[in-house]
Parts: sequence; structure tokens; C-alpha cells
Amino acid sequence: MKRNQTGVTLIELLIVAALIGILGAIAVPAYRDYVIRGKLSEAHSILSGTRVRMEQYYQDNKAYPPWCGSAATAAFTAPAATQYFTFTCAAGATAGQNYTMSATGIAAGGTGGFTYTITEANVRATTAVPTGWTTSTTCWVIKKNGSC
Repeated sequence: MKRNQTGVTLIELLIVAALIGILGAIAVPAYRDYVIRGKLSEAHSILSGTRVRMEQYYQDNKAYPPWCGSAATAAFTAPAATQYFTFTCAAGATAGQNYTMSATGIAAGGTGGFTYTITEANVRATTAVPTGWTTSTTCWVIKKNGSC
């Protein structure tokens, strides 16, 4: 008489557990980086959009808005802090004529450690990144390897 085997063996369970562990070790970090890259795009779009608005303001007032250290008085709405970034602007060497705008990541939002900047000359830089990432003086970094 032949017996029918039912269930799974311990070896089969160990193989499945090992495969799940290997896939998890590869997939989880990749997914985490993917989520972070999605959050970083928020800073890029707000900085770019605000720079365009500031250039329009400059065309009308011959100075950048007071938010960036100018004496000009016309209304200009600075970008509000978001879930992932806060935004600041510092006057350059000549107040009202140049600036550096920054987006600084918020740790609670998962973007802590990131700082992106843009100037009136559209020079984009990544001045601070978390451990394991690479900064850049010429672009906004979107991947750990420093690519833009």
C-alpha cells in the first residue's frame, strides 16, 4: 500500500522563509528610496515655481520681494511649509537683486537631512543630504548615487 503525503515538510518551509527573506532584503530598501524620491519632487516643484513667480515680481518691481531681503513693498506670497519641507530665502550680496532660496526637509515627514537651493541665476544645488546620499553643486539630487 502506498501512503499519500499531505502537508509540507520542514525543509520546504525553510526554503520558502529564506526566499521571502532574500526578496525582503532587496525590495524594502528599494521601495523606501522610491518613496523618498517621490517626496523630494515636492521641493523641486515648489522651488522652481516660486523662482518663476519671483522673476515675474522682479520684472514689475526691479527688485526681488521682501521675503528675500528687499525693501520692495508689493505683495508676494512666500511658499508655506508643507508636510515634507520648509522654505526660506536669503538675500545675496546686493539685497533685492540676488537671493538664495532653500527647501529644508522635515524629519517627521521622512525628508530630514535634505536641503535644496536655487538662486536668481537658476543655479540649483543640493547642499545637504542624509548619510548614504551624495550632494551636488550643480543639480538637485534625486537618487543616493548623486544622480539628478
